[in-house]
Amino acid sequence: MDIIKIVGIGLITVIASMLVKPIKPEVSIIIGLCGGILILIQTINYVVDIIDAFSSIVDKTGLDTGLLKTLLKIIGVGYLTEFSANLCNDAGSSSVADKILFAGKIIILVMALPIVTSIIEIIVEILP
Repeated sequence: MDIIKIVGIGLITVIASMLVKPIKPEVSIIIGLCGGILILIQTINYVVDIIDAFSSIVDKTGLDTGLLKTLLKIIGVGYLTEFSANLCNDAGSSSVADKILFAGKIIILVMALPIVTSIIEIIVEILP
């Protein structure tokens, strides 16, 4: 069960970070970053499964592969934004975290515009 490994890595990371933080705060940040990276490594196989599932859906429905690429990029930007903002919050820079979240939301909106435009065009074609 991978979730047990992930929870274990998370708990060990938090405890190690809390123990080291009073002595060496800069090392505490590195411990948190390393723990986060280890957790991400544990999830790589699941990301591959998700990409395969989306590819299968695109193949079966005949949708444009550009749509799949855009969707996966949007999801990636969302996760990367959240991960980076949480890292900044852990380091005590909540104002930087807020700006990363804002920028991520703007980038996601810009990336989603072609999808929204396509949906609106389809709706307009269906309506008499």
